Amino acid sequence: MKNVTLHDKTFKPFLSKEEIQRAIEKLALDIQKDYEGLNPIFLGVLNGSFLFTADLVREFEGNCEVSFIRMASYEGTNTTGNVNTIMGLKESLKDRHVIIIEDIVDTGNTIERLVQLLTKEQPTSLKIATLLYKPKAYQKEIPIDYVAITVGNEFLVGYGLDYDGLGRNLKDIYIINE
Repeated sequence: MKNVTLHDKTFKPFLSKEEIQRAIEKLALDIQKDYEGLNPIFLGVLNGSFLFTADLVREFEGNCEVSFIRMASYEGTNTTGNVNTIMGLKESLKDRHVIIIEDIVDTGNTIERLVQLLTKEQPTSLKIATLLYKPKAYQKEIPIDYVAITVGNEFLVGYGLDYDGLGRNLKDIYIINE
């Protein structure tokens, strides 16, 4: 793996696609144990979670459904603090087991807004799974139920994560090279 440049920033290798896949396999097993026979609905948060959602669902053995919601809170490398719903749900979540799939949880603003929105839909259960979790940045009380990889507070790109639209297609995850 070598450094990549996106817009005006350079990023160095951080997590290989093999490390990511191993973490996803372990996470899928954990979720599978909790949802055996329950037909959960995996709700991916776009755009960042599309690769993670696909890989996680492929590892999940059992019946499940998949849907997506689109939220936005970033501009450049910083969170705006405001979370906007850009594309909403079409399925009913009433009496369903819902697992929110996030690419990364940092401040928790998106998770907080999503939980507020989805609780109104009256799901039987609502859990949160994330590929990457930044505990030092997390500012909310909502538990993160499934964490594949815990990371520091650095800015990351690749495997669905972007910097102003670029980098989502990278197979590995890269860290900003300050």
